[in-house]
Amino acid sequence: MQNELPKRKQIRLKNYDYSDNGYYFITICTKNKKPLLWKSVGAAICRPELSKYGKIAEKAIQGVSKHYSSVKIDKYVIMPDHIHLILIINSDNGRQVAAPTVMRVIGNMKRFASKEAEFSLWQKSFYEHVIRDEADYKKILEYMNTNVLKREIKERSLQKEGI
Repeated sequence: MQNELPKRKQIRLKNYDYSDNGYYFITICTKNKKPLLWKSVGAAICRPELSKYGKIAEKAIQGVSKHYSSVKIDKYVIMPDHIHLILIINSDNGRQVAAPTVMRVIGNMKRFASKEAEFSLWQKSFYEHVIRDEADYKKILEYMNTNVLKREIKERSLQKEGI
């Protein structure tokens, strides 16, 4: 009997077209969840600075709309070991010949950042959530904002303790 590798949990919605117009909440983690995206700074700084790799991630995020005319990044936050973003696909002219899918957009964004960093910056895959309505959107925005605030408070606390 052959050893079978564990099967990856399917996180995508079955029969959902990820090139459809809509809002998508995306989370991408750094490889092995290493905190590469923020600089380690003193406690006097309120908001941590992005590291070299954080700046590369930000450049990749900001480049999405330049490469895909029907895709926009509505909001993003860069955490030490992951990023959150809200991606909007809006193909006004109906279906394009090669409509970008969420997977294609995020895959190309991750490849660009890894190429710039000169190593594989990201974990395999990513988490996505199809934003269903305005209430869902507001809940996600609140989560994104409070997530970054909680982390900033934690970082300041650790720095004060000398950790």
